[in-house]
Amino acid sequence: MKGYAVKSDLIAAFTLGLAALFLAAAPAAAQDRARDLGVPFDGTPGEYNAITDVPGVEVGQTTVIRGDGPLRVGQGPARTGVTIIHPLGKNSVDGVAAGRAVINGTGEWTGMHLVDETGLFFGPVALTGSGNVGLVIQSMMDWSLEHVPAPLLVTRVLPVVGETLDSRLNDVFGHPLSREDVFAALDNAASGPVAEGNVGGGTGMIAYTFKGGIGTSSRIIEVGGKRYTVGVLVQANHGNRDDLRIAGIPVGREIEQNWPEVNGIAAIGPNAGEPQDKNSLLIVIATDAPLMPHQLQRMARRAAMGVGRNGSTASNLSGEMVLAFSTTNVSTPGGEVHMDGMIADTDSDTMNALFAAVVQATEEALVNQLVASETMTGANGVKVYALPRDQLVEILARHNRLVPRD
Repeated sequence: MKGYAVKSDLIAAFTLGLAALFLAAAPAAAQDRARDLGVPFDGTPGEYNAITDVPGVEVGQTTVIRGDGPLRVGQGPARTGVTIIHPLGKNSVDGVAAGRAVINGTGEWTGMHLVDETGLFFGPVALTGSGNVGLVIQSMMDWSLEHVPAPLLVTRVLPVVGETLDSRLNDVFGHPLSREDVFAALDNAASGPVAEGNVGGGTGMIAYTFKGGIGTSSRIIEVGGKRYTVGVLVQANHGNRDDLRIAGIPVGREIEQNWPEVNGIAAIGPNAGEPQDKNSLLIVIATDAPLMPHQLQRMARRAAMGVGRNGSTASNLSGEMVLAFSTTNVSTPGGEVHMDGMIADTDSDTMNALFAAVVQATEEALVNQLVASETMTGANGVKVYALPRDQLVEILARHNRLVPRD
């Protein structure tokens, strides 16, 4: 993570630095997740209940939290970062079969024309804030110079980078993310637990007017004697509070406090005008099921149903996009394809189980990011509160929707 700028108030800077360092370094296993609170979900999760349950997938994140007070473009405050997903691990040079879907197109995800045309992409996926896209693209290309043999670099000229807008908390025009930040996320990516909430690309994001960010979940399915894993990771910056549903209950309508503030004055809520309409949501789906690109497109489209379970209606200016890939339909830079079997389009049992897994994991990943995210104050004194977990538990218990915890 980038170092903190020197400030006249050394105590405040030291305190902020410790908080940011803890956030970036805290193990995901120590975070409360939705299931820890007793929120019920369908399906069977994998070992980590994360996208990294799909063998080979690695995730790395860099979180940038620097400064406070009034926004001065180029000086901060900064609340941003980047989340990297290596489909086949950071040491692979192969490509994966892929398909995508657009729920609502007012956003950007680079490299998608190649996915549409060829049904695959090479290299990692990056999720970040809108103002960081160019820097992340160039940094990923620079990183490839150091990690990919020269004859294969042509496969890395169209990096896959998605964005959501973190302008309410972050110096979005000041470019606070650095090349070194992107390299750190690329290099430090690993399998295992994935940190959620105010981390990586999700650092400055807001979801359903609560603090939002990164969330993940997975599902294991067994069909016809075969076992497959589906993993989902989201970067959430979308949704209105009145629409928020968890476990089928409209919890957003029952939480009357904790509206975003500017210098202590409510900026969004019943007495403060309408919330800003520009939002976004990115969803990455990984699976070890041997799927063709058109089947991955079908998987990607099902993510919208998982989003809908949590109440979102993909509002007018909310850019909501999905990318799905298979780790067992692999292409080498030389054009060879390695695929372990094939699932027929007419195999309804398997395809339906995969579709259900996407819906279930997307729903849970979105709740996980809300549960994990912590209250944050950013540029110009804007303060966004975490979803109050105690109220969530009380509401679900009152509606008999809480799973008893051990």
